[in-house]
Amino acid sequence: MTANLADEPSAHGSTRRAFLAATGGAAFSFTIVPRHVLGGVGFIAPSERVNIAGIGAGGMGGGDIATHAKNGANIVALCDVDDERAAGSFNAFPKARRYKDFRELIDKEAANIDAVTVGTPDHIHAVASMAAIRAGKHVYCQKPLTHTLHECRELTKAAKAAGVMTQMGNQGHATEGARLTNEWIQAGVIGEVREVHVWSDRAGRLWKQGIGRPTDAPSVPKALDWDLWLGPIHERPYNPAYAPANWRGWRDFGTGALGDMGCHIIDHPVWALGLGAPSTVEASATLDGSVLADNKPNFETYPIAAIITYEFPARGNLPPLRMTWYDGGLMPPTPSEMPAGRRLPDNGVLYVGSKGKMYHGSHGGMPELLPHALFEQARAVPKTMPRSPGHYEEWLLACKGGPRPVSNFEYSGPLTETVLLGVLALRAPGTRLEWDSANLRVKNVPELNPYVHTEYRKGWTL
Repeated sequence: MTANLADEPSAHGSTRRAFLAATGGAAFSFTIVPRHVLGGVGFIAPSERVNIAGIGAGGMGGGDIATHAKNGANIVALCDVDDERAAGSFNAFPKARRYKDFRELIDKEAANIDAVTVGTPDHIHAVASMAAIRAGKHVYCQKPLTHTLHECRELTKAAKAAGVMTQMGNQGHATEGARLTNEWIQAGVIGEVREVHVWSDRAGRLWKQGIGRPTDAPSVPKALDWDLWLGPIHERPYNPAYAPANWRGWRDFGTGALGDMGCHIIDHPVWALGLGAPSTVEASATLDGSVLADNKPNFETYPIAAIITYEFPARGNLPPLRMTWYDGGLMPPTPSEMPAGRRLPDNGVLYVGSKGKMYHGSHGGMPELLPHALFEQARAVPKTMPRSPGHYEEWLLACKGGPRPVSNFEYSGPLTETVLLGVLALRAPGTRLEWDSANLRVKNVPELNPYVHTEYRKGWTL
């Protein structure tokens, strides 16, 4: 194990960690000796290692950790509140020190690590990422970046002030399809875009929504520390309806289908069309399952299906734009230009332009043009955007002094705010909310403003 490599002094008397911190914000300004020169094929020189601690070592978090290790990172420590769920990572990295509380990990491992990955449920993202940033560590955090709008703004500001390298886990941002979407739209292939449709099939398919809080209280599994799983959220009895896998539909822990997939799907129109903060947002939602027996709104889970409409103001020479989100099986109508028998993907984006339409799937899928004849014009559009070496590769290179990742928190933070504003609108379906982004408040429905942030329980801070 090479966890102590970070503290070995260089020829100039400084540590590797100090060097990484000093160069993290710059473009490539030094040369790494190729690994094949030093030790043969597959050899990774100590100077190329980034020492990582993984917070959330099961599920998607475990996959992130494994990918970083495959790309040459050194996994120094692992943290998970559920020994059973994290067993795959624990077995894969037996020399990594184990923790259940990320606060203890960061306190004890600060001298041994350069960077942290966060792959927990949504309600832990901000507190874990902020702890790492305040310790001066680079951060890779899964999407959505945070659970609340306030957390998102604070985390974005803290990362910028600390000068650490950050990346949110919206893998499609690094794809060729994402870059072609940008280049074709900005070259005017489909003309002026004033309307975008975005959708996901996740709600109801992968977890339940529109249900009330369970009333039974089974025993907590021995492998799980339930108190730490709850983190900053107020105490409630354990139930398998929440953990380990079904938390996304519960408002206290997840952000529904919009939070789960919006950072993948909405990412592309936000990037290609230069969308800043929306001026208004309005949600409509199903009634079945959204009202409890006492006729009070069910704010335990998200509705079975929803449509959320965002209005964005003009941006320079670009006109105002309306973006509509659909979930729970709802989708925009199939474009009339699409050949008979064809349908839109289960998750994706449809751009409506003055000269034609374009659509693609989630995670930066390759764009399709309607009518098909527009492809001839698209093929002539030059490739003006830098291509990515890979989503995970971007972040590791940045941790070693390379350019900032494209989906760093200064980009993915505002993107997540747009997503979370739609989540907030689901608390007042049928009401058009006027949004004051600068001050993170709803101008015309002030009773929603307390939900811009969740009150943490005692012992937890951002």
